[in-house]
Amino acid sequence: MFAIVRTGGKQYRVAAGDKIAVEKIDGEAGDTVSLGDILLAGDGGEVKSAEGLVVSAEIIAQTRGEKVIVFKKRRRHNYRRRNGHRQSLTLLRILAVGDAKKAAPKKEAAPKAETAPAAEAKAAPAQEAPKKEAAPKKAAAPKKDAAPKAEAIEKKPAAKKAAPKKDA
Repeated sequence: MFAIVRTGGKQYRVAAGDKIAVEKIDGEAGDTVSLGDILLAGDGGEVKSAEGLVVSAEIIAQTRGEKVIVFKKRRRHNYRRRNGHRQSLTLLRILAVGDAKKAAPKKEAAPKAETAPAAEAKAAPAQEAPKKEAAPKKAAAPKKDAAPKAEAIEKKPAAKKAAPKKDA
């Protein structure tokens, strides 16, 4: 079974076991993600309904593409600009194309981070310290008036141009 999936503004034809490089998707190597934006699905030569289908994939690695040189030039204007760009990519291995019920569960890296704050929350009530009240903020001092401007500013006389010499 194959599916046409949209991710990162591009479309990919995928089947179970395929490896593809897509625009960066959040996650670490080994995490399982599900691609839900399925445009078309099929089995062999017949087209099937894409509603309720999910493509599950495993992140192989987070990497970057080859460097692309962007060179701009405007001839006869001495204008040349050279820039490079490397796109961030995610390498995916397609695990299954099927119903949302049958798809592999999505792994989340977040529970690891959540366990540490929970432990801190339990330890915090045992070591409570009295809280100090913040001192009130001081009022800002009024700004000083600017020095009065001179009404008449003396201008320097402009330099006189030398008169052109006349040939006799």
